[in-house]
Amino acid sequence: MKRFKYILSTALAIMFFTSACINDLDIVPIDPLLTTSATVYDSPAAFKEGLAKLYGSFAVSGQRGPAGLPDIAGIDEGFSNYLRQYWNLQELSTDEAVVAWNDQTIKDFNWHSWTSLDPFIGAMFSRIMYTVAISNEFIRQSANNESSEVQLYHEEARFIRALAYYHGLDMFGKMPFVTEANLPGSFAPEQIIRTDLFNYLEQELLDLENKLGEPKFMYARADKAAAWMLLTKLYLNAEVYTGTAKWSEAAIYAEKVINGPFSLATNYRQNFVADNHISPEMIFPITFDGLRTQTYGGTTYLINASIGGDMPGSEFFGVTGRWGGLRTTSAFLDRFEDISGNTDTRALFWTQGQSRTINDIAVFTDGIAVTKFRNRKLDGSPADNAHPEFPSTDFPVFRLADAYLMYAEAVRRGGAGNQQLATNLINQLRTRAMGSSATALSWGDITLQYLIDERGRELYWEGHRRTDLIRFGLFSGGSYVWDWKGNVKEGAASEPFRDLFPIPSADRAINPNLTQNQGYN
Repeated sequence: MKRFKYILSTALAIMFFTSACINDLDIVPIDPLLTTSATVYDSPAAFKEGLAKLYGSFAVSGQRGPAGLPDIAGIDEGFSNYLRQYWNLQELSTDEAVVAWNDQTIKDFNWHSWTSLDPFIGAMFSRIMYTVAISNEFIRQSANNESSEVQLYHEEARFIRALAYYHGLDMFGKMPFVTEANLPGSFAPEQIIRTDLFNYLEQELLDLENKLGEPKFMYARADKAAAWMLLTKLYLNAEVYTGTAKWSEAAIYAEKVINGPFSLATNYRQNFVADNHISPEMIFPITFDGLRTQTYGGTTYLINASIGGDMPGSEFFGVTGRWGGLRTTSAFLDRFEDISGNTDTRALFWTQGQSRTINDIAVFTDGIAVTKFRNRKLDGSPADNAHPEFPSTDFPVFRLADAYLMYAEAVRRGGAGNQQLATNLINQLRTRAMGSSATALSWGDITLQYLIDERGRELYWEGHRRTDLIRFGLFSGGSYVWDWKGNVKEGAASEPFRDLFPIPSADRAINPNLTQNQGYN
């Protein structure tokens, strides 16, 4: 089976007011159905349908694809998709991506000029709390179920909640905090500070690593390896989140993944095409299907928005949409020795008709286009369940190459680990990317500067860049600038407080327990 199918027809009447963004755009949780969780969760099959909704909260935007019954209201449903918002905040705010459109405040991410009134930030905040809310209800209903199958679903729901809260920890620092212990009702959640949220997630994941399924027990469902990856992420960024480094812990959990049943795909592109479910390095994806999970977010957004100008259409990308939005910056392209793909096969760019210099962000042909994601199989044949607009390409949340890079970085920063193993892992990535032309690096060559550049080359457009740049001290400030950072063509310094996004003003207006992040109103 390619994927854990999303079954979105079952009623999930489990919404309650948390701190979902209720602002001037009226972004609120929606419950359009009338049945209750007590009547829905009456069998293991019903619990499986409910679990599918939890996974689906990252992929789809409502109860009917691609639009029509949104999970949150007050913002265009296509924009409201969890993965689309997460990707925008993680990538448009960095050197890896710019967007041509003038939709509301979208360019403020490129310019590092966002405010607490930003509707896209508000939607991301609301999305996180929506996933937390439906996970809490599922966890509450499944807690005492005697079925071993349902007990596993229960642990997966805890992981889904942890992943959403991790995104909140990383992007906002402090969050409204609710668990299954908070019974449904209208109340103002207390705010948890960043260090306490880190500690909570650490304990949750340490418990889950022994309760989830074995690695690769089923594609696209959270297993022990997914928990190890999230723990590695948590520990790798611990100094940012808490002020205390945990490099050795990061190395330990990255090595658990490395020793698991995963291997690098022979072809780098295998991870970003319509049959990427067969890539041996996929650890945890967000899945999409052209017929069953239609959305204007997810990989629909990433693929269609990347096509414009003189670029090919469906014969290459497998979609007919030419949204003409997303490109990359000249500063990011400088991470590659050349961008033709002849030296490094990870350089998946389109240059014909495109200018490397971005004189005007609003012009799609200003900026080199990215061809990383496609709705074609690796051999060029059509996707299964092919649709001309909605891809069947899954999004790699966690894959093995990232574990290699995180292990090497943790050891380079002083974590207990094997330097020779770290060197070998980096050289494996180089060999895949450059073939026989790759020169072997020694441990002395693998500097922190090399690692941040290599993370960019390997993982660009996969939702890691903002977090990585912050950890390396390169996101805000002026030590590293790129095209249009600071709303200056050549790039300019931005304020250090932008390492966190603001708590949305409207959420603070309805919840007196929420305080703002420093630097924002």
